Amino acid sequence: MPLRIVIIGANAAGAKAASKAKRMRPEASITVIDRGSFISYGACGIPYFVSDAVSDEKELMSTPVGVVRDANFFRKVKGVEVITETDVTEIDRQNRQVTLQTIGSGVKSTLPYDRLIIATGSSPVIPPLPGSNLPGIITVKSIEDAVLLKEMASSGNRACIIGAGLIGLETVEALATRGMDVTVVEMQEQILPGILDSEMAAILEQSITQRGVTVLKQCRVSGFGGGDRVENVVTDRGVISADLVVLAIGARPNIELAQNAGLTIGITGAISVDDHLRTSDPTIYACGDCCETVNIVTGQKIYAPLGSTANKQGRVAGINVTGGDATFSGVLGTAILRVFEANAGKTGLTETAALAAGYDVETVLSPAPDRAHFFPGAKPIALKLVAERKSGRLLGLQAVGSGAVDKRIDVAATAISFRATTDQISHIDLAYAPPFSAAMDNLIVAADILKNKLSGEAKGISPHEVKRKMEDESDDFILLDVRSPAEHEAVRIAGAKLVPLGALRDKLDSLPKDKEIIAYCKISLRGYEAQKILNAAGFTNVSFIDGGILTWPYEFEK
Repeated sequence: MPLRIVIIGANAAGAKAASKAKRMRPEASITVIDRGSFISYGACGIPYFVSDAVSDEKELMSTPVGVVRDANFFRKVKGVEVITETDVTEIDRQNRQVTLQTIGSGVKSTLPYDRLIIATGSSPVIPPLPGSNLPGIITVKSIEDAVLLKEMASSGNRACIIGAGLIGLETVEALATRGMDVTVVEMQEQILPGILDSEMAAILEQSITQRGVTVLKQCRVSGFGGGDRVENVVTDRGVISADLVVLAIGARPNIELAQNAGLTIGITGAISVDDHLRTSDPTIYACGDCCETVNIVTGQKIYAPLGSTANKQGRVAGINVTGGDATFSGVLGTAILRVFEANAGKTGLTETAALAAGYDVETVLSPAPDRAHFFPGAKPIALKLVAERKSGRLLGLQAVGSGAVDKRIDVAATAISFRATTDQISHIDLAYAPPFSAAMDNLIVAADILKNKLSGEAKGISPHEVKRKMEDESDDFILLDVRSPAEHEAVRIAGAKLVPLGALRDKLDSLPKDKEIIAYCKISLRGYEAQKILNAAGFTNVSFIDGGILTWPYEFEK
């Protein structure tokens, strides 16, 4: 009798597992069950369908050559049987069978298995608040959601997005592009919490608000108002008018089947698996958004639902369910998005996460054009590197700007995976030509600055710390602008003293040696040079603002 493999869930992880398992064991009988009507679709593409960047929802569930990945496709091309609009209501581990129930008719049946893969995914979090079931309140998860959201965006005027994470911010652009007045509500102190540190998030927020989007942080929703459909969102900051509300406050793993079957649930609340994606039952595997994984940097269990991870895990599960020996080492939490003209992303640990995990860290903010500054089309990006102070090992990178952030994130993800140090990163032989990068790529420059800080040669101070000092009346220091008079006149930080770098050596006597001096320029290079000049002249308490003017997230002096 051929090996009988049953897979619960037919999207990213389940579809990948089925396809790989069939390639590994062509004679195996593979059946995939899914409760939805649509299978194997790219949910991450929904915002782009709403904005018309993707014209037809079928493109979200098609192969690169345009063939729709439906049940017929899987049967004829993959040799896999797919049963849609059917729930799996029970896993009987003792008899190795699952109970099926057809949605609509309620007809029940059983299906035996030798090996089982749980790929039940996740569900959007819907807060138990008054009015949360009103028409016009929607999540962004399924093809049905995509079609409905696009229809509602075409007929509405005011949208409120609850949650400023990846899905929420990607939806911002989609709705604003359709002409809607968009307000984003986030209960944390910043947008993209857990993905960016606050100063990097502030750079992205400035870009979003410049496009007319209202961002309300530290704002809590208490309910929704309306009659036949939603009309407003009630918050602790007032009532926000809205005829469309998008809930984007996170996702929960669908674990009910596994839990009811007695499988171990991990500390994250998702299904516990080993590095082979085996559950606590050796005949059952789990992959995708329903299971937990490992953070490669810390070694700790985390829950990180993402389509790319689901596909990689599906492949591993598909190999192992057929008797293979593949492993999944974990993730770095790499993430990226585009909102209007701004790109933002990260890999590894943020400074906040690294400190919470017990690391002693050093950081650097480094802004620069994404290619040779003289080449047409050069655009700014800002990088933030986080490294372990003692070893110099890179722990994380964040990138924000209108330029190309993706390749810097990908290089850093590779480096972190192999435990590279900032010294090693500074010597990586990256591709160089003016259309693609500067001779010293942004990542290498940032690594060099970080090396200088780790060695004690450079002393940077974060924009947040400078702002705190400015607000503390007992903190007496000099904020030194070493740019040109024209730059100072155009934009400056309140209270700054102008001494251009070229004149600094001649004006040392105008600066007191008994005061702290914080220098700044456009990107921090001249600020660093000013620090070295002052140190050489006997000034001992000197630093520069990390990232200079380009990463200053606060208002400038008018």
